[in-house]
Amino acid sequence: MNKCPKCDQWVQPADEICPHCGIVFAKFYKYHDPASPQTDRPHVFVGMDPPDNWLQMLLESDIYAGSKAVFLGRFLLLPAFLIWSWLLITPGPASNAVGESFLHNINLPFHEAGHIFFRPFGAFITSLGGTLGQLLMPAICMLTLLLKTRDPYGAALGLWWLGENFLDIAPYINDARAGQLPLLGGNFGESAPYGFHDWEYLLTESGLLRHDHLLAKLSHLTGTLLMVTALLCCAYLLIKQRRALISAEND
Repeated sequence: MNKCPKCDQWVQPADEICPHCGIVFAKFYKYHDPASPQTDRPHVFVGMDPPDNWLQMLLESDIYAGSKAVFLGRFLLLPAFLIWSWLLITPGPASNAVGESFLHNINLPFHEAGHIFFRPFGAFITSLGGTLGQLLMPAICMLTLLLKTRDPYGAALGLWWLGENFLDIAPYINDARAGQLPLLGGNFGESAPYGFHDWEYLLTESGLLRHDHLLAKLSHLTGTLLMVTALLCCAYLLIKQRRALISAEND
């Protein structure tokens, strides 16, 4: 496999034209020596096999690596997300701190859309579909930023958002028996018809209702680990970008 020098997509060695961007390789290499360093595209592997470590390749294929303005913006975002993460994680699922955050109102439409999307698969999956919907959206954003947009820092924040959704789900699971949280439409779990509270229904039907607090803690822990991992990735990418910028200034 070779990598297109224009769009960074992998192509077959026998290809004469990039199927992704349409560049004609013979014409391009007539004016650009493929053996010369590509200083403006530091992570293009022309005429080489793909790296063994695909994760490293994806993390380092950053289209914004040479931008000082983007570096500054990313640098300022990191401490803000660190503080935000602390405020969301430390109260725990019983406090519903995440549910009172404005992000809950962003997650909610994807939750409701999930119910509609998974409706053809039966009552149980329809109820679970709300949770799946609000997990799928940040996962899709993360993969799009990583694989299509080539913005690993943005993808890391997508991973953070995925973790935040696990935190957002945790109080809902924790409330399965108590039914004290307000539901959409002004209902409460304890007074709403059976099936209206997703996790009361899901855990009752699966025989796990007595484990609601434990499952909520596991969801909260999963979200915490994802958010911490995302912030560590952001820090790693900032260090790599800073080194690349210093190296470019010294050349």
